Amino acid sequence: MPGCSRRGLLFASGAAAAVAARVGQASENPQALSVAADFSLRNSGIRHSVMGWCFKPMDAVTLARHARSIGLTGIEGISRQDYPAVKKLGLEISLVGSHSFARGPCNPAYRDETEAKLRDAIEVAAAVGSRKVITFTGMQFEGMDPEQAADDCVATWKRVLPLAERQGITLVLEHLNSRDATHPMKGHPGYFGDDVDFCADLIRRVGSDHFKLLFDIYHVSIMNGDIIRRLDQYRDLIGHIHTAGNPGRGELDDTQEIHYPAVMRALVAGGYHDFVAHEFIPTWDDPILALRQAAMVCDV
Repeated sequence: MPGCSRRGLLFASGAAAAVAARVGQASENPQALSVAADFSLRNSGIRHSVMGWCFKPMDAVTLARHARSIGLTGIEGISRQDYPAVKKLGLEISLVGSHSFARGPCNPAYRDETEAKLRDAIEVAAAVGSRKVITFTGMQFEGMDPEQAADDCVATWKRVLPLAERQGITLVLEHLNSRDATHPMKGHPGYFGDDVDFCADLIRRVGSDHFKLLFDIYHVSIMNGDIIRRLDQYRDLIGHIHTAGNPGRGELDDTQEIHYPAVMRALVAGGYHDFVAHEFIPTWDDPILALRQAAMVCDV
């Protein structure tokens, strides 16, 4: 090829290979072509985080490196042993895990265990500079009295809140959907706190600025809908946000029913500027490109 250097040919062939790879991927994931491979967050309306369990078998440190390159500032849902390494990379631990969503304070058999694990998680969060610890109601059980179960939840959280308040930690109660039985992490049949309005009532009963709602947009979409109106309704109670596409808990793309740009704009307009953690299960051939796409559509 006249006038072309060997270096230029190598560059051109490399670029062509990259484009071909993207085109090949786009045959299965058409939106992949709309995402620049070097996209990074430009706006600062919210703080982006990523849920580690969704990206397994990728290890937490590798995921953290990719997250930093996209402009994310937090990570959660990873082993505590990985906290030092990801913090060294400049990411915050946006949420510390505690007890199981199945073994929660609604069941007398798990109340002591729940309290102990919450206390431990609060201390861990304080030690690593995180400001939030997750909690759940637990699963319904045979012979359960719903009113007593709600009372027991509130009483358990009130017992641990003095420690959380002293340490500057906020507990966030996650609402989960009970409709999807197709996958153990896409839905949780039998979960007691499957109505976001009920969870909001529990939070009001606890009555602490250090006890808030983890508003999971995916779960709310399945169980309640009317997402933007509910974000406004509960703006004073919301302490953390999770994302995922519905149906399927996949990418935040146009194969699902939630229009995330509008949801994020409403969230920011309501005064929320804290962490939004992307908790979708990637289906694209390149899961990090899928994470870039999630960041891109939520970049408000």
